[in-house]
Amino acid sequence: MIHAFNQVMNYIDEQLTDTINDEEIAKRAAVSAYQFRRMFAYLAGMPLNEYIKNRRLSLANQALVTGSSVTEVAFTFGYQSVEGFSRAFKEWSGFSPSAVAKNAIQKSFPKFTFALTIKGGTSMEFKIEQKDAFHLVGVSKRVPIQFEGENPAIAELAQSITPQQREEMHSLGDLYPQQVLQVSYDFDEGWLQEKGELTQFIGFATSKENPYEDLEQLAVPSLTWAIFPNQGPFPETLQGTWAAIYSEWLPSSGYELIEAPGISFTRYGDPRENTYSEIWVAVKKTAE
Repeated sequence: MIHAFNQVMNYIDEQLTDTINDEEIAKRAAVSAYQFRRMFAYLAGMPLNEYIKNRRLSLANQALVTGSSVTEVAFTFGYQSVEGFSRAFKEWSGFSPSAVAKNAIQKSFPKFTFALTIKGGTSMEFKIEQKDAFHLVGVSKRVPIQFEGENPAIAELAQSITPQQREEMHSLGDLYPQQVLQVSYDFDEGWLQEKGELTQFIGFATSKENPYEDLEQLAVPSLTWAIFPNQGPFPETLQGTWAAIYSEWLPSSGYELIEAPGISFTRYGDPRENTYSEIWVAVKKTAE
């Protein structure tokens, strides 16, 4: 896996003045481009698109210092206008391209290289389970991305559920765990840096069709799920488990992600300092 990731880094560097496409990333990473982007973000601390932008601007800086014109550099690195390039470059470096060229100001952003680090020694409990297709019924809204602590927008969504909607969801919720599920999907690109929004869905799993006009229905196809039980202070333990899935479990698991909503629930009635939760992520076996 580490070797494959470094192959992708090499490919990206070779293509910094050309198109970088997800098919080639998937081919070199030996996992889907979706999984690579998710894992890269957790491991590297930034979205892949931001890494690519920073590498391009770093090479653009070198080109300016060695005598290339601002116009030439802008179009070489894929910008549609000199003005657009100049704005992006100044935001990145703190200097205009012309000032860098005139004064030979140097700023770099080195290519990433991944290496295996053994740490922690903490085991993760999980199980792999095939689930038939089911529906989610409930309510949803776009909410700001937030990694730590209780998200006020999600709390507001939960509080907006009317007694009638709650009764309707309970009447339909005939599948495990027969309690409220938190479902997240459609993350904006800057999600790792807590920028942008995601769609949050709160509801129940059901085998039934939704007959109620005041509830939404989300179809989930038959998939294989990796299920991670966790117990401890809420929401810190749950949020830490999400991070560990992407940064520690996936790289050595033999599974890759399928693009599907992430699902979690917390058990009713548990004390906040010792709450049982589960996280479900859709996966498939990595190709040999």
